[in-house]
Amino acid sequence: MFLKKVDERIKVVLLIIIFLFSFIVARVIYIQLFQYNKLTTLANDLWSRNLPLAADRGLILDRNGVVLADNITTTSLVLIPGQIKNKDEVSKILAEIIGVSKEEMDKHVYKVTSIERVHPEGRGLSYDIADKIDSYKFDGVYLVKESKRYYPYGSMLSHVLGYVGIDNQGLSGIELQYNKYLTGENGAIKYFSDAKGNSLKLSDIYVAPQQGMNIELTIDYNIQLSLERELDNIVSMFSPDMALALVMDPNTGEILGMSSRPNYDSNNYQNYSVETINRNLPIWASYEPGSTFKIITTAAAVEEKIVDLEKDTFYDSGSVVVGGARIGCWKAGGHGHQTFLQVLENSCNPGFVKLGLDLGKEKLFSYLDLFGFGSKTGIDLNGEGTGIIFPLDRVGDLELATTAFGQGVSVTPIQQVTAVSAVVNGGNLYKPYIVKRFLEPETNSVIKTYEKELVRKTISEQTSATMRYGLESVVARGGGKYAYIDGYRVGGKTGTAQKVKDGKYLVNNYIMSFMAVVPANNPRAVLYLAIDNPKNTALLSSYTTAPIARKILLDIIDALNIEKQEGGIEKVKQWDDITYMEVPNLIGKTVKEAKKELYPVEIEYSGIGTKVIEQSPSAGTKIDINSKVRLLLGE
Repeated sequence: MFLKKVDERIKVVLLIIIFLFSFIVARVIYIQLFQYNKLTTLANDLWSRNLPLAADRGLILDRNGVVLADNITTTSLVLIPGQIKNKDEVSKILAEIIGVSKEEMDKHVYKVTSIERVHPEGRGLSYDIADKIDSYKFDGVYLVKESKRYYPYGSMLSHVLGYVGIDNQGLSGIELQYNKYLTGENGAIKYFSDAKGNSLKLSDIYVAPQQGMNIELTIDYNIQLSLERELDNIVSMFSPDMALALVMDPNTGEILGMSSRPNYDSNNYQNYSVETINRNLPIWASYEPGSTFKIITTAAAVEEKIVDLEKDTFYDSGSVVVGGARIGCWKAGGHGHQTFLQVLENSCNPGFVKLGLDLGKEKLFSYLDLFGFGSKTGIDLNGEGTGIIFPLDRVGDLELATTAFGQGVSVTPIQQVTAVSAVVNGGNLYKPYIVKRFLEPETNSVIKTYEKELVRKTISEQTSATMRYGLESVVARGGGKYAYIDGYRVGGKTGTAQKVKDGKYLVNNYIMSFMAVVPANNPRAVLYLAIDNPKNTALLSSYTTAPIARKILLDIIDALNIEKQEGGIEKVKQWDDITYMEVPNLIGKTVKEAKKELYPVEIEYSGIGTKVIEQSPSAGTKIDINSKVRLLLGE
């Protein structure tokens, strides 16, 4: 009986053992077949550690391959607290080297974590500091490569390029707008450690970082350089509240140059105010345009056959009364009898009041809408403004009259340049853009290209041709004469807009501007230059902005290889015009012969001899007769 009970118990225990063994086997099979990947991942997470390797951002280039935004390699401090042996000593020495308190460094050294980045003090370390840290060979203290954005030309194009934060993320401009394309894929050095962070003697794995895409802009470096130089000169000479310049290819909408003052150095953006770094004035600023807006009024009147510029006439008595308000001409006593082409040349406000009233508010404001005023152009930059246009139901005769000559409405520079480009290119309104294409960083192969985008047709080719002639006439015969360049057929229009504050026009406080087209007969570039409240200058844009615009236009001509144009309108000479002469070929001439041919130009001699063997400037160059020619003499 006793043996029988023992036998039954043995059987029960055996069954339990078999059951448990079967359960364990089944569990092992289940884990191996169904949970292998999950558990392997969890195990690797426990064993493996990553030392991060930051990827380079894609380069930003101009249209000819000039690097505008680059990368430099810096070093960052990373700790593995579990591997640090004498934490107090390590914390004290690291704190001294990178210039923080020991208490602050203790927070990193004693932190319970697998890996700790010393941020922000340990980011972007100089080579001297990195070498000093490396010399101690502390366990658990690592120096890893980090990429830092670098702008080789400092403040050039700063508002367009933008800047990046300490973690290499785009925060403004192109850097923000196209951050997902510019951002690369970070790499790492993967190693294995035990639960205490001690390194296991297994092979490390190197995962290479992948650089972001390169971006090629529509910007031309040489044109941009000209804008930057002249804006710096404007600040130096006139101490304006602000200044800006914008250049567009009227046949595509490509932005060839864009800059403003105040600006900032993208490498050190922390040193500037939020307003300075965030306000890209050529697309953000909104103000009354003044007489440059007369281009639009004239185009609308010509398109609607309200006026024939050369046949129809207007008598300017010096002022006109509209809606009980007297609107005066800038010239005391007026211009008298003139054609409407001369009204444009002379920028005669009463003449434009006439055009505005003849068009009527529905027609004129429909053209403002057609040319894109009152709405964003859609340029691929953040921070664009919309401007302000009168609601049609609030437009009376006075508002209509002032709108016709560019007061009472508010527009942005990019709107004006886009609209004038349509006026001169045959009537096609193109969407402006500044990114030309994306490039693969290693092979430089093209991934994506942006093409011109037609928004709508505005005016006819015939009207556009008339406007090109009219704008060339303004520079040759009217208020834009100081932008005239012999042989290159420049078109343009000045603007002097009185500023408004708290609903009232300010006294002696103007935004002076100049809109230029080159060449006028076959436009390749439209330039807009504006100076807000310039000091120490005549209160006329023709004397302030036009000469500066001329300097930029000369650089545009060189950058775009624009050839001389035949058949231009001859400049009307005035008492204050500079007289030019063409330098003759003096090589081989005697000193006496050279003097006779160059009279009255001053000559500077060098060398010994009786004949000219070299000359500067070269033959065929046009120079101001008040300038100097240098001759090298020999035998």
